[in-house]
Amino acid sequence: MKMYKSIILVFLGMLLFTACDDVLTVEPDGDSLTEADLLKDPTTYRGLIAKAYAGLMLGGQSGGDGNADISGIDGGFSNYLRLYWNMQELTTDEAIIAWNDGTIKDLHGHVWTDGNEFINAMFSRINYQISVCNEFIRLSSDAKLNEFDVPSDIRAEVAEYRNEARFLRAYSYYHGMDLFGTMPFSTENTDVANGLEAINRTDLFNWIETELLAIEDQIVPAGMNEYGRADQAALQMLLAKLYLNAEVYTGTERNDDALIYTNKVINGGYTIPTVPYAYSFYADNDSNGAQSEFIWTLNFDGLNTQTFGGTTYLTHAPVGGDMDPSEFGINGGWGGIRTTKEFVELFPGMENSADQRETFFTQDQNIEIADVGRFKDGFAIQKFKNIDVNGNAGSDTVGDFVDIDFPVFRLSDAYLMYAEATVRGAAGGDLNIAEGYINQLRERAYGNTSGNITASDIDLDFILDERARELHWETHRRQDLIRFGKFTTGKVWAWKGNVQSGTTTAPFRNLLPIPAQEVNLNPNLIQNPGY
Repeated sequence: MKMYKSIILVFLGMLLFTACDDVLTVEPDGDSLTEADLLKDPTTYRGLIAKAYAGLMLGGQSGGDGNADISGIDGGFSNYLRLYWNMQELTTDEAIIAWNDGTIKDLHGHVWTDGNEFINAMFSRINYQISVCNEFIRLSSDAKLNEFDVPSDIRAEVAEYRNEARFLRAYSYYHGMDLFGTMPFSTENTDVANGLEAINRTDLFNWIETELLAIEDQIVPAGMNEYGRADQAALQMLLAKLYLNAEVYTGTERNDDALIYTNKVINGGYTIPTVPYAYSFYADNDSNGAQSEFIWTLNFDGLNTQTFGGTTYLTHAPVGGDMDPSEFGINGGWGGIRTTKEFVELFPGMENSADQRETFFTQDQNIEIADVGRFKDGFAIQKFKNIDVNGNAGSDTVGDFVDIDFPVFRLSDAYLMYAEATVRGAAGGDLNIAEGYINQLRERAYGNTSGNITASDIDLDFILDERARELHWETHRRQDLIRFGKFTTGKVWAWKGNVQSGTTTAPFRNLLPIPAQEVNLNPNLIQNPGY
């Protein structure tokens, strides 16, 4: 069942969350209730943790991203997943956008500044999400439960929610560390009225690792939580990613640990489904068989989680030109996102490709991008479709909002991470095992063994390209390119550097700038070099 499709949108009127400045202050509308009144009600905690999850999926307190959580930007644009997707995909060879909304095109052009409103919104959204989690953790402490005589029979449930809130907080800090390096830092014990200290990238890495290890054996075991809620496998996957990228974050590789935690995920009971690859991105991907490899998802519903971000964005925005919106279960395309020639070329023999992961729409589309603002320049990608396996559209009969759940972590990623850690020399890694894992993915993609590879084919270049083929548009590409040394100086693609043929860019762009307004407000924050 889709636990968080009936999400609680209003965060219980009395609660006030303040992050590092007034921009992040949120005071939801509602009746005034005392903290004691709320915390005596066992349903309160379920509503609170629902808001912590909803913060990753919705832009505001009401449908269609109304009553936005952060100010200064439209609620649909400020959706967490939409912003994070833009940071991780529009900055790479996998995606380019036609729109002229503010400085959105600067992301792909690698010409962003510390005043970029989308980068600013991402920074604010991360800090807002952390503050929501901090508040839940504070309200669910033993001291609070004792203070308000919370019955013992619900304390175990509250403890589960508390561990999930700690995971969600670490997850957002991980995004902040990956994108910005230094972050303002707070926990449930921080007095935000006195301002926030800054934490550097290495120290934040260490804090995230310590926090996740502390709850690893306390959070719900793998596969035992409600669909859409984080469990031990989600936590272990986050640790595996932390370790695989450790050299970027701290200067010290942790590939042995990456392999250990990747193996924990692989042994968590997930399987590569026997259904087509496309099913993983359909409206019924929670029930059509694709879900057998989903480790953690963000759940969307066309009736109950109405947002112009999330998978609604990933379904509407790539549809334009001669594409038929009805084939995507929507009422119209937004004519925005396409891909570059360099990504297309990762699928050899694209015109007659047997690889089902290749979903390019090419009719009257030019592979070359002469005009970034023209949708028909650049091939379109048909990955997210708001239809079920029988071709029926999603639950929103108007066609605005979609039902597609977003797979944050899936087994395919873990298999490719195992292969990468092995090639990078992790103790205990076996290329023959990696071969078997990768061929499971390719047999699903090709429908047979015609695309299978051998262990001798597995090197870092192959892995990077295979990750793009398997995981494109799932918020991994920027991080992957940085880890492989190809985000700025090592690789070019169309319109990188704001040049049609592409050019290398300065290495300082491996980190995004801390928004100028945040540096001005918080003297503890120091701008990243180069900005």
